[in-house]
Amino acid sequence: MKKVIVIGSPGAGKSVFSQKLSNITKLPLYHLDMLYHNTDGTHISKEEFEEKLRKIFKTDKWIIDGNYQRTLEMRISECDTVFLLDFPTEICVAGAESRVGKKREDLPWVEDELNEEFKQSIIDFSTQKLPKIYEFLDKYKDKISVVIFKTREETDKYIKDYLDLGR
Repeated sequence: MKKVIVIGSPGAGKSVFSQKLSNITKLPLYHLDMLYHNTDGTHISKEEFEEKLRKIFKTDKWIIDGNYQRTLEMRISECDTVFLLDFPTEICVAGAESRVGKKREDLPWVEDELNEEFKQSIIDFSTQKLPKIYEFLDKYKDKISVVIFKTREETDKYIKDYLDLGR
């Protein structure tokens, strides 16, 4: 496990899991939101974003946290391990709501509300985004290791077991 992506619905806890994983593996962590967005909420061009990703891919170890469906296959084709946080919608909505107003390492601004469009994207995730994710995972199944978590408890247990095994 040297080239890792962590994907799943907004609000699932990808960044929290990624940070814990980075802390114990010492793999450098890159948050897609930090790569793509500026502090004022604007973003860089798609070409600049893809170039940043290609630079990361050239290094020998990393964790990339975030969904960004447009670049998902590119990231899956470059990684050796995928962690998918496939949590119930209500857990993801609650997760997104819980971080409103809090400074985060994975986003260059503080969200002052959970806007309705973003909330709807969480609600629609399992029907609009998840099927394509599973399709990509199936396509690359012989090349990558895939770990799918259905609950936060499973992510916590994975981190605890990883520490207990002293990897």
